Amino acid sequence: MGTGDKIENQADVLKGKAKEAAGRATDDPGLEVEGQGDQAEGHVKQAGEKIKDAVKDIFGK
Repeated sequence: MGTGDKIENQADVLKGKAKEAAGRATDDPGLEVEGQGDQAEGHVKQAGEKIKDAVKDIFGK
């Protein structure tokens, strides 16, 4: 996984955590759910990158 991808994916997770916390603090369930979605998106991207890395390791490409 490229360093840029790692940073971008982690930024998605952190952005989601901030949105979720802001939603909780302001009693805005929509913002809270949006933050949870951003976090999930970041985690899915991280998992996809790990799978690509594993395939590269297996096939040597």
